Amino acid sequence: MKRWTRMQAVFATALIAACGGQDSGGMTPAGAVRIDGSSTVFPIAEAVAEEFQLSNPNVRVTVGVSGTGGGFKRFCAGEIEIANASRPIKESEADACRSAGVAYTELAVAWDGLSIVVNPANSFATCLTVAELRRIWSPGTTVRTWRDVRPTWPAEEIRLYGPGTDSGTFDYFTEVINGESGVSRPDFQASEDDNILVQGVAGDTYALGYFGYAYYAENAGRLKVLAIDGGAGCVEPSDTTIEDGSYAPLARPLFVYVSHAALARPEVRAYVDYLLDSASLLVPSTGYHALSAEQYGQGRAAIARVVPGGS
Repeated sequence: MKRWTRMQAVFATALIAACGGQDSGGMTPAGAVRIDGSSTVFPIAEAVAEEFQLSNPNVRVTVGVSGTGGGFKRFCAGEIEIANASRPIKESEADACRSAGVAYTELAVAWDGLSIVVNPANSFATCLTVAELRRIWSPGTTVRTWRDVRPTWPAEEIRLYGPGTDSGTFDYFTEVINGESGVSRPDFQASEDDNILVQGVAGDTYALGYFGYAYYAENAGRLKVLAIDGGAGCVEPSDTTIEDGSYAPLARPLFVYVSHAALARPEVRAYVDYLLDSASLLVPSTGYHALSAEQYGQGRAAIARVVPGGS
């Protein structure tokens, strides 16, 4: 199975939309599945969408990347059937869904190791402690240069890159590192598009940034990933360390949220069934770590309790 690049995924979405969900025989689409949310979950959703299209050419599948928070806004407004999320839904978002009468099921789909990266020309930094990350990213910090982190490092300005405030990755990182979701120093280059963050760090010798593991893996030749010391020594993110939990505290589950009303539609149920049935093969091809067969089975059981039938 090929590893999906973001460009390939965007092209696939554009192709599906341009074709209007029709097959070569010009048949009327059987329906649509609209997905939006986390840029971290985007490669998984797009890989599933294209593979699903091969056997369901009359269903139009579109995938957006408005960030976890942006996806939940659209989801609770009834504008999309599925929300991709790199963190669990917030209580305020759950309240918005309840107020709008949108019932849903949360499905874990993969494991990610949020990765801290620098430019490959950075020869001095190989590992950061959680305390050092907190000093770099906390509001009111006095850290401006690499020497402010460790006295043996150069007195060069740290130029920071990170996800925008609508991103679940931003929420997760700030909660784990700074102790409160959404609390961060403001003077960094922010983007909901992880590819822009990759380009920023890759083009800036003294940069430091963070985003999902799949975007590091896809760009490993352009970036240098740092090990993180969460209290038990320096550990780099990898399939093994993410799965066994030793890459702490930055390993996290990724989710999709599915509307119960949408699940009653056969095309949405078929897509969700396909996602859960194929995830163990497709998720590794996108750079993330698949859950266990038992965990995907729990997801299928949860869906079956909402709408019996399906695969």
